[in-house]
Amino acid sequence: MNQILSVSALNTYISFKLKNDSKLKGIAVSGEISDLSASHVSGHLYFTLTDGKSLIRAVMFAGAASRLKFRPESGLEVIAFGNIEVYEKSGVYQLVCTQLIPSGQGAEYVRLMQLRQELSDLGVFSAPKKAIPKYPKKIAVVTSPVGAAIRDVISVSKRRYPLVEIDLFPALVQGAEAPASISTALKKADFSGADVIILTRGGGSSEDLSCFNTKEVVMAVYSCITPVVSAVGHEIDYSFCDLAADLRAPTPSGAAELCTPDINEMITEINYLKKTLTDTILKKTSSALLEVKNAATLIEVYSPKKYVSSLISQTNFYRTSLESTMKKRLDQLTTSVSGYKMMLSSIDPMKVLSRGYAIVSKGGSVVTSVSELIPGDIVQITLKDGSANAEIADKSEDR
Repeated sequence: MNQILSVSALNTYISFKLKNDSKLKGIAVSGEISDLSASHVSGHLYFTLTDGKSLIRAVMFAGAASRLKFRPESGLEVIAFGNIEVYEKSGVYQLVCTQLIPSGQGAEYVRLMQLRQELSDLGVFSAPKKAIPKYPKKIAVVTSPVGAAIRDVISVSKRRYPLVEIDLFPALVQGAEAPASISTALKKADFSGADVIILTRGGGSSEDLSCFNTKEVVMAVYSCITPVVSAVGHEIDYSFCDLAADLRAPTPSGAAELCTPDINEMITEINYLKKTLTDTILKKTSSALLEVKNAATLIEVYSPKKYVSSLISQTNFYRTSLESTMKKRLDQLTTSVSGYKMMLSSIDPMKVLSRGYAIVSKGGSVVTSVSELIPGDIVQITLKDGSANAEIADKSEDR
């Protein structure tokens, strides 16, 4: 009769058998990840591997998962390394993974693609770019103090724009410690008062340049308030820092050229502006002088002095005219008076008296008719050389 076993005993026996089967240790299984979940408490990864026909459950404990260079996700083809074991509580066998690598692609490539997507989702690459100042007073350079990059930047900058100040913020630009070193240097440069930051290093292998494709360094570039120019490697090399920076330069020398104006071009431009300004001033001055001349002419035409002069001329004219009119009128009056004088002279009683006539008056009135007299009236007789009183003794009237 067969031995009767409890479920726990059976699962323990099967687990023992599987653990001691050398063919089920250190195996490599290829398949597609599905039903991926991660424990936020323990850090373990739980997923299923499938080849489209069959599936097997798998687990990757936190220690092994923390060493992955990419982020596992459902739908990703992988090769899983590990051992077949039984989870005794449920009696389910599973693959306990010690390592995962993407199938057909390098882990580094997958890591980069996943990091690029993550940074893109955060808006790092689509953020508005800050303008690079045209005439910087100070340039901060984050790079190795012993590399050719800093020499190229200084040489080109001083040749093009001797006025600029170059401040070096030394950093490791390759190796495991490079991301932290670069991030620290970028923060110092950002608060140094520089007008622009150049993050640079010379060419190298993909491994040498990998620190510029880390989230830590890219976020340090993205967080800078100061405009950042990225010049990593050669012209054909691209990094995530290039995408996050405000401007990419193909080389360290190219970065220096992009960050500095050419003093010779500035002199040429200044001379051109000087000539343009001089021509403009002369033109404006000529135009202004013409306007002043025209204004002076108008002032002369409408000036009070000329108006007063015109009034004086009119006054003199009217005065001459008045004098002439008055003289003419006076002459006319004089002639008239002479005529009246002659007429009066012709009827002057005294002249009549001088010819032997006399004027008879009674009571102060001239007697013109005998009928006005009566005998006994006292009359006054005026002659040419005097007068005499007489009494009317008798009168006779002409019939």
